[in-house]
Amino acid sequence: MVVDDESRARRGVYGITVASELSGFGTQALRFYEQHGLITPSRTSGGTRRYSDDDLVRLRRIAELITEGVNLTGIARVLDLEHANSALAGDNERLLEINNRLESDNAELRKHRPAAVTGDVRTQRGGCR
Repeated sequence: MVVDDESRARRGVYGITVASELSGFGTQALRFYEQHGLITPSRTSGGTRRYSDDDLVRLRRIAELITEGVNLTGIARVLDLEHANSALAGDNERLLEINNRLESDNAELRKHRPAAVTGDVRTQRGGCR
């Protein structure tokens, strides 16, 4: 079975000790951030935390915000807004692709439309031309 990069990034593979070493946060800090909803590692059937590459990226962002002096409430808000912004950017990209296809389809339809439908008809005495 082939696992794409996106699902690999989301899959929890690191235990709390490894995640602590990779992130630079202590294990208690990781538990604290989880308690406050800043990070949500996956869990094994036995309840062991498993951190993903995406979790580590989020922890790096948390570290940046802490360095900038943002408190936990602010960090949670920033992370939520960044997530929403990312989702909206993805939606916008998909909508632009759809719009471009529709514009192209409309242009093609206009090429093949008869003159009577376009209103490009000139009248003369005795009828249309």
